[in-house]
Amino acid sequence: MYLDLLRLNDIRRMRDEADLLVDGHAVDAAIDRMAADITARLSDADPIVFAVMNGGLILAGHLLLRLDFPLEISYLHATRYGNAINGEDIEWRARPNANVQGRTVLVIDDVLDIGNTLIAITDHLREMGARETLTAVLVNKLHERKARPDLRADFTGLELPDRFLFGSGMDYRGYWRNARGIYAVKDL
Repeated sequence: MYLDLLRLNDIRRMRDEADLLVDGHAVDAAIDRMAADITARLSDADPIVFAVMNGGLILAGHLLLRLDFPLEISYLHATRYGNAINGEDIEWRARPNANVQGRTVLVIDDVLDIGNTLIAITDHLREMGARETLTAVLVNKLHERKARPDLRADFTGLELPDRFLFGSGMDYRGYWRNARGIYAVKDL
């Protein structure tokens, strides 16, 4: 119990000391812009939308309510990080189980960092027979370490510096996905 309290106090202190990069209102505005772009592109496409657990859950919840056209919703869970701050190989915790054969698929995730996870997901969906795979992320991290030099999401809310980010779906050691806005951890 005492160790749990110390750990939670450290998690709270970390958020209190973090830099707020984007407030909740600016995140909402970015999601509004994404919704308009996605609607213009997919309103007649009959898409299946996959939320990538756990990071894409919050963005998907906010974004899907702004899409006023017919679509199907599903989820998948592929991760390189778990609750750690560094990742290794892709781990599938829940593979997509919807029939994507011949369909347009939209994958929603929290952040495009290096991109290995997003590439693995879209490759897998194409192997399953998706006609078209598109991606939407709240944040694109600005750096030169992308898995491919031209790697971009089809729909991006914000471009942010290469820092350890959390809030609005992104986590710090499994916590603070629920923080309103986007924060950067100090000195990490």
